[in-house]
Amino acid sequence: MTALEEDRGESATVGRWDRSTVPLLASTFCSSAGALALVTALGKQVFDMTGQEIDLGLLGLAEFAPAALLVLLTGALADRHDRRRLGAIGSLIEAIATLLLILYVSTEPTAVGPIFGVAVVYGAGRAFAAPAVRALPADVVTPARLPWLVARWSAVFQLAFVVGPVLGGTLYAVGPRAPYYAAMSLFLASSVLILTVRVPRRVVRELEVAEAAEQSPTARQRLHDALEGLRFVRRQPILLGAISLDLFAVLFGGAVALLPAIAEDRLGVGAVGFGWLRAAVGIGAGVVTLFLARRPITHRVGRTLLIAVAVFGIGTIVLGLTRSYVVAFGALLVLAGADALSVFIRSTLVPLVTPRATRGRVLAVETVFIGASNELGAFESGVAGQLLGPAAAVALGGVATIAIAGLWWTLFPALRKVDRFPQVPEEVAVVIDEDRAGGTAPLAGGAPPT
Repeated sequence: MTALEEDRGESATVGRWDRSTVPLLASTFCSSAGALALVTALGKQVFDMTGQEIDLGLLGLAEFAPAALLVLLTGALADRHDRRRLGAIGSLIEAIATLLLILYVSTEPTAVGPIFGVAVVYGAGRAFAAPAVRALPADVVTPARLPWLVARWSAVFQLAFVVGPVLGGTLYAVGPRAPYYAAMSLFLASSVLILTVRVPRRVVRELEVAEAAEQSPTARQRLHDALEGLRFVRRQPILLGAISLDLFAVLFGGAVALLPAIAEDRLGVGAVGFGWLRAAVGIGAGVVTLFLARRPITHRVGRTLLIAVAVFGIGTIVLGLTRSYVVAFGALLVLAGADALSVFIRSTLVPLVTPRATRGRVLAVETVFIGASNELGAFESGVAGQLLGPAAAVALGGVATIAIAGLWWTLFPALRKVDRFPQVPEEVAVVIDEDRAGGTAPLAGGAPPT
C-alpha cells in the first residue's frame, strides 16, 4: 500500500474517534491537568513562603531553562525516535520531580531554593516530552483530518486548564502535599496512555529509516542536523511570524504568573479563590475551543491570529487595573478565549507547513518560544511586579502586547495574508504527483509524506 492509498483510507475517517486519537487526547488531558495542578500549587506555596513577586518569576525561569538549554537535543530526538516513548519518558521524569516535591514539602520547609531545583528537573521532563507529543497529532492523522483533531486536542487541553488549577488550589487548601500527589498520579497515567497511541505504518517506517541513518554521525553532522529546525523556521516567514508573535506577545503579557499576588493583594481572596481565577483561564479558553470544534476558522486565518493577540492584550490591561474579583474573572475569560483562538490557529498552521522529517526540531524550537513566552514571561512579570507592583506590571504588559500585534501586522505581511489553512503540504503534493505518474513515494533521501 502506498502512502497515498493510506492517506486516502485515513481521510475517510475524518470526524471519527479511533485507537490513535482517544489515548492521545486522554494522555494530553492527564499531562496538562497534572502540570497545571502542580504549577498552581507551586506558585501559591512559593508566594506564601516568601511574599516576593520576583520569586514567582524565578520559578518560571527554573521551569523554562531546560527547554532552552536542551532544544538542539530534544528536537533531534523527536525526529529520530519513537515519539510515544519520548513522551512517556518525559511524563515519568515529571512524576519523579513531583515525588521529590512531596518529600521536601513533608519537611515543612522555609527555603525556596530546593523548590527551584526540583522545578528544573520538572522542566527537563517537559522539554523532552513537549516536541515529541506536540508532533504526534500530525503523525496519527492526515492533513485533511488535522484541524478536526487539533480542535479536540485544544478542547481537552482547555478542560485540563479548568480542572488542573481548581484541583491544585482546592487540594492546597486541604494540605500542601495533596496537590502534588494528584499531579504525580496524573503524570504516571499520561506516561502509560501515550504508549497505547497507534501510529500509521508509514510513520513507523520513516522513523526506522531515520534511526538507521543515524548510526554513526560525526559531531559536526549532529550539530547541523539539530540546527535544521532553527534554519527552517527562519526561512519560512509564516512560521517565523506565527511563532515569534506568541513569544513576544505573551512575554510581555504574562499576567497569569502574577495571579497569586493579584489574588491576595488586590482581590483579597485565598487559595480557593485563586484556584478559580486560574480556572477562569481554562473556562474562557474552553468555551472558544468548543465553538471552534463546531465551527472552525476557514477564512482570514492570519488576520484573525493578529486580532486575537490584540484582544489578549486588552483583557490583560483590564486585569491589571481592576480591584473587583468579578471583573478580574471576566477579564481572564476574555484574554484566555483570545489566547485559545491564537493557539488553535498556530497549532494547526505550524504542522501543516512543516515536513514530518523536521517537525520534531521545528516544534522543539516552537516549544522554546512558547516556554519563553510563558515561563520566561513569568520571570519578566515577576521582576516587573517587584519593581512596579503587580497592577502596573500587568497593565503595561497588556499595552506592550497590543503594540506587538500592531508591529507584526506590518512586519509579517505573509502571515497577515494567510486566508486558509493549507490542506496538502508541498511535500505531499509531490508524493501525489509521483503516485499518479506511477512512481513511488520516498521514505528517505527526500521529503517524507505527511
